[in-house]
Amino acid sequence: MAGTTTSTGKYLYAVIQSTVDRDYGPIGIDGARVYLISDDHVAAVVSDFGNGKIRPERRHIAAHQAVLKRLMQDDTPLPISFGIIAEGAKEIKRILTLNRKSFVKQIQRVYGKVEMGVRVAWDVPNIFEYFVNTHAELRAARDQFLGGIHAPTKDDQIEVGRLFDRMLQYDREELTQKVETSLKTCSLEIKRNPTRNEKEVMNLACLVPRPAIEKDFETAICAAARDFDNNFTFDFNGPWAPHNFVDIELAL
Repeated sequence: MAGTTTSTGKYLYAVIQSTVDRDYGPIGIDGARVYLISDDHVAAVVSDFGNGKIRPERRHIAAHQAVLKRLMQDDTPLPISFGIIAEGAKEIKRILTLNRKSFVKQIQRVYGKVEMGVRVAWDVPNIFEYFVNTHAELRAARDQFLGGIHAPTKDDQIEVGRLFDRMLQYDREELTQKVETSLKTCSLEIKRNPTRNEKEVMNLACLVPRPAIEKDFETAICAAARDFDNNFTFDFNGPWAPHNFVDIELAL
């Protein structure tokens, strides 16, 4: 399916609940026209693509995301992972038929909702030194194992590193629970994603009803941030298609 070389290939962006034809204009990858292929129950959002495999270049990914953003103006799309290409309209309809029950179930689950992202990070020059200054146990271990007149051994460094990591994970869990408590007032579901680096406290995806985006969600973020001092930064982004709340494994 993916990477098929054919002049009638169809690049797949998303699936929506629609039984009518629709043309979104030349907003797809490489300026291709984006339109629907329906099986009278659900519809695939596609554009023509005949160049074989598609490279994950920034411009291609940006175009993919731009199509999803356009779809969100009118629908709740089930986003398809970047790079899926079918051989043609017949193949698309076969995919829709094989996966119809799953598509309909997931559309019903996320209909009228969007995804919002929340990231919280420690805004400090050195995360280890920050923890040393705020955790007496780590400070004592640092002084004991690393602060002597002799160079610390590898085992000493490992021991202090393990203690730091345990405290880091403990604080992440405690702080994440605190933020989640605030966000649950306006979020139907919250998913924890992996943190990107040592300074990141949490990386959350929230499934939020559309009417709650502008007021309720921002209010919840502000309420959560009040419990944090200037050593933390909050960032929220969206709305996005509900990537983290759909699980599409295409039956082929």
